[in-house]
Amino acid sequence: MAKQTLAILPDTFTIHSLPVDTPIPAQILGASIYFIGKTREELSVVVADSIEIDSDESDPGWRVLEVLGPLQLSMVGIMARIGSVLANAKVSIFVVSTFETDYFLVKEYDLFRAKEALIKDGYKVVHG
Repeated sequence: MAKQTLAILPDTFTIHSLPVDTPIPAQILGASIYFIGKTREELSVVVADSIEIDSDESDPGWRVLEVLGPLQLSMVGIMARIGSVLANAKVSIFVVSTFETDYFLVKEYDLFRAKEALIKDGYKVVHG
């Protein structure tokens, strides 16, 4: 099977941690791309750095590599293979999945190293 193409999204993102009972801030819902995850203990939000929200903790400076899809839910190992390439390159990741694809967030200072490792392993990396 051919390896996937990944697109580097133009924005830089921040990962926020909020109290579990926090209402979703309206400015997040107006963003073109955002990710929300909620557990019994916390609410996590990933949104462009340009959108300011009041959070308990935040970690800015993440870039997004989108696996161009759509991918079928029955496909096996895509996230593991890409994650392995990035781990071998010593690139830390934060992964978010949707129904149609996966998004790998890497720190901006690791973006070049991540791109080079993926290309060396046979992936195509484009600017989205």
